[in-house]
Amino acid sequence: MFRRVLVLLTIMAAMPLSAGESAGFGKEAVTSFTLDNGLQVVVIEDHRAPVVQHMVWYRAGSADEPRGSSGVAHFLEHLLFKATETLAAGELSATVAANGGQDNAFTSYDQTAYHQRVAADRLGLMMQMEADRMRNLHLTERDIETERQVILEERNQRTENNPRSLFSEQKRAAQYLNHRYGVPVIGWKHEMETLDLDDALGFYHRYYAPNNAIVIVSGDANPDEVRRLAEEHYGPLAPTPDLGPRARAQEPPQTAARRLTYRDPRVAQPYLSRSYLAPERDSGAQEQAAALTLLSELLGGGTTSFLSETLQFRDKLAVWTGAYYTGTSLDDTTFDLIVVPAEGVTLEAAEAALDAELAAFIETGVDAEALDRIKLQLRAAQIYARDNVDGIANRYGRALTSGLTIADVQAWPEILQAVTGDEIIAAARAILRPETSVTGWLMQDKEVTQ
Repeated sequence: MFRRVLVLLTIMAAMPLSAGESAGFGKEAVTSFTLDNGLQVVVIEDHRAPVVQHMVWYRAGSADEPRGSSGVAHFLEHLLFKATETLAAGELSATVAANGGQDNAFTSYDQTAYHQRVAADRLGLMMQMEADRMRNLHLTERDIETERQVILEERNQRTENNPRSLFSEQKRAAQYLNHRYGVPVIGWKHEMETLDLDDALGFYHRYYAPNNAIVIVSGDANPDEVRRLAEEHYGPLAPTPDLGPRARAQEPPQTAARRLTYRDPRVAQPYLSRSYLAPERDSGAQEQAAALTLLSELLGGGTTSFLSETLQFRDKLAVWTGAYYTGTSLDDTTFDLIVVPAEGVTLEAAEAALDAELAAFIETGVDAEALDRIKLQLRAAQIYARDNVDGIANRYGRALTSGLTIADVQAWPEILQAVTGDEIIAAARAILRPETSVTGWLMQDKEVTQ
């Protein structure tokens, strides 16, 4: 893999630069404009294949839900595949399939997105259907009853039947006492059971509006043609006039370490998980988030990472370790660590070893060779990612619905490359503090009833 990375970067260095590229890292050809009704449209050109990814992103996710109605954002995502004033239930997806395409949708904390991947000459049809359901959804009580059972069954399958999911849900709730990031995206079961037509329509009418949406088209698209189609299909939609800023209850300062133990007879492999509150990527100030991104790779980004080399291969105390940081978030996110102890190693011993190795890492500093290797791998991954029109649209969409700009997205690769070892250690000292942490133990319940 490393040899492949070196070959790729050697080839890239020898290639002439095209318009819009800098000597450091080629930037995608991106055009952005805003319609009179407030809809932002972003076009990311890639003419190598006659395919486009069309996505509609709403600046509304589960963290924007009213208290007591958890799960309504995800519920509405399901309901948007029901009928509109001009489309029958299921007709949108059937039309996409009939035109040789694929479609789906997803809900997260900060956004909800709907997407289709189709031949480039079908873009107008996709816009026509998405614009229709942006404002003309037609729901019935029967739709509510049937789809509510679908999401409850989804929760049963993905959460209730999975002790790891239940553990993660409880740990996240312990991390966020006040912010809606502590509520699962799918919702709490007892609140999901009460979601009704008024809940769904209330969320729909407030947030599903052109002035709260971003349309992203990536692939074989011409910006002028996309503008013409967007004006035709999305342009006539009326904006929501009283749509205010995304006001959310914020987390109070965390001044004490928190702990929980989750026991379940279905647990096959106990492990410990720890999260620390951490800053997100901020527009125009992404340097600390870049340092945390590299910190996660250095600590737990693979078999050559610091925790893997020490806890797994040197001391034989763990069979797996990991570190994670996702900075693309509207509000404060988390920096996470996981240790799966080896057979015969207690969770208490594994946690003590983790604490000792984190302290040793901060005291010793960053290994320059390891940092250079990770930067090289990240640069190569970013180059390969440009071959995926789906991934590119997702990268820009998540960023733009989380408070970042196109300039921030395009600056990110070079910001990562500029991070120093000292900046990474400074970020580690600032973030890896016990008083901002939640440590959880997932354990098997030994008292199994027959």
